[in-house]
Amino acid sequence: MSLIVQKYGGTSVGNIERIRNVARRVARTANEGHEVVVVLSAMSGETNRLVALTLEANEFPIGREYDLVISTGEQVTIGLMALCLQEMGMKAKGFLGHQVAIITDSQFGSARIESIETERLVAELKSGVIAVVAGFQGVDAGGDITTLGRGGSDTTAVALAAALKADLCEIYTDVEGIYTTDPNICADARKLKKVSYDEMLEMASLGAKVLQTRSVEFAKKYEVPVLVRSSFSDAGGTLVCKEDKDMEKVVVSGITYNKDEAKISIIRVPDRPGIAVKVFRPLSEAAINVDMIVQNISHDAHTDLTFTVSKSDYKKAMKIIKEVAAVIEAKDVIGDTSIAKVSIVGAGMRSHAGIASKTFDVLAKEGINIQMISTSEIKISVVVDVKYTELAVRVLHEAFGLGKDEVVEEKG
Repeated sequence: MSLIVQKYGGTSVGNIERIRNVARRVARTANEGHEVVVVLSAMSGETNRLVALTLEANEFPIGREYDLVISTGEQVTIGLMALCLQEMGMKAKGFLGHQVAIITDSQFGSARIESIETERLVAELKSGVIAVVAGFQGVDAGGDITTLGRGGSDTTAVALAAALKADLCEIYTDVEGIYTTDPNICADARKLKKVSYDEMLEMASLGAKVLQTRSVEFAKKYEVPVLVRSSFSDAGGTLVCKEDKDMEKVVVSGITYNKDEAKISIIRVPDRPGIAVKVFRPLSEAAINVDMIVQNISHDAHTDLTFTVSKSDYKKAMKIIKEVAAVIEAKDVIGDTSIAKVSIVGAGMRSHAGIASKTFDVLAKEGINIQMISTSEIKISVVVDVKYTELAVRVLHEAFGLGKDEVVEEKG
């Protein structure tokens, strides 16, 4: 008997009929002799509806009450799922985050999991119960409900799999796996059989929406094998696992993009020690993540400083930075929300030269201007005007042969 954690996203449980379909899949897994933990998101669109209600009540809805409201969507789905399973003759119980218990810090809206008390779940599983757990939520040391941020149900599932030492964590969504790029942009995008944790981390952080970044971090840290599959078919999915030699042969595994980006530029910043701290510390204290940072060469003891944040943090970041700019006597603050980040990712980039120059050449030939560049061992990211996003993805996908039957491999 093996232990399997299955997570189903909002589209998979979007209505009662879809919940019943998921329940049939869960029951089939249990009837095959497996212990099963099911982690559910809220119904598709429900979290957005709840967030919109909080915005009607308060322009900047943060803190304890915000989490109280937006955590309720998952309570509905786990209750309905348990009821459907019971109707099928299965033993099933629903559990909220505090009942498991998933212990987090007190960073409301983006809490981080600190520990999971598995005793109750283990006892229920041993008695033949299918445990249906609310994703996206936990409880802090003071007993207050917390939420894990967007995509937090993935994190819940992988963290539970790690804590329970599950044999496999299956992430069910509305796609059949992880593709070389968005099939809606490139019709010849190819499904990958497997990707490494590092590649998936980069893809997730750079805009690929199949898995949430923190869930991949958990998977890598605890070596949890994660299988991404569709809840609407029985097609084989994509396995996220430890890197092997076959993965290293592939130069580029995928192209990602992210339109949820905004750029902020501080003009004529005094170029002296300590200025960067004054700029970025208030953003950190406001829980705003800064992504790419570019500082121009200093002229007359002044420089320009540009960085990106998510669009959801843009208004708050602009307010903070304008206050900082006045304090440090910068000339101006300019914002731009019409940008996108396009990235290429591949484990083989570690040992294969010329990827960056090829990327820049391909974009230049299409007249696409690069505004910012960021690199790591296995990725290259560029910021471009949002209107060129799809074109950039298509030409790079074609240039690196990702839609062909045989992908580009390292020579020698």
